[in-house]
Amino acid sequence: MNVNLELTDHCNLRCTMCSQSLRDEAHGEPHRFMPFQTWVAGIEGLAGLRDVTLCPHWLGEPTLHPEFDRFAEYAFKQNTNNRRFRHFKVHTNAVILPEERARLLLRLAAFPNMATDTFLAIHFSIDAFSPEAYARVKGADRRDVVFRNVERFLSLRAGAARPVAHLAFVVQDGNHHEVPAFVDHWRRHLLAAGREPVLATEWPPMDRDAIYLRRWNTGDQAHADRLHAGACASVGLRATDRPAGAF
Repeated sequence: MNVNLELTDHCNLRCTMCSQSLRDEAHGEPHRFMPFQTWVAGIEGLAGLRDVTLCPHWLGEPTLHPEFDRFAEYAFKQNTNNRRFRHFKVHTNAVILPEERARLLLRLAAFPNMATDTFLAIHFSIDAFSPEAYARVKGADRRDVVFRNVERFLSLRAGAARPVAHLAFVVQDGNHHEVPAFVDHWRRHLLAAGREPVLATEWPPMDRDAIYLRRWNTGDQAHADRLHAGACASVGLRATDRPAGAF
């Protein structure tokens, strides 16, 4: 069971492929931050549910929450013997991932008295290689900060098994030509950290680091699928057929 407890619907980017960039109110009302007591109640409410995968994200950027670190640490402290959740994962654009936060997340992944694979994965939404393409696709000039933050996280993780890292790239009009450079860059960094990444064209596995070339969901899906297929072919992959009715 996947449970998304959204810490905030604020975001610090305006990605062209995300509905956040198209509206000022993600849920039909002004953006907000979750109060800590709501988080406490949400964590307590997971008791008795089976095989919960908890994610503090939906439409917003969770690390924007001013108490993100407190929220994450509280959840793990309440999870002795996996009594609240079996797995935990984070989706982030990595704009706000200073060294101290990276170290906190790695410490949570090694928290005692729960399964060693509790902290499954961090999904890094990167989506470009060059600063120009990043600014065009993400709506802000934050490429160098993001690359530095993710590279540091991968180095700090060293030989730790968890969380695995998924480096995501939504293939679209403004970036599809950068797929080979993106793949080469992150493959080199992962190999240097002792990881052999898988190249994924659909949702990546939860037991391996992955470079994830994701389809663009848009009004002209046939065009998006052609871009995706071409980008995959540029790095020696064959894009799988899009399942009927897939989002």
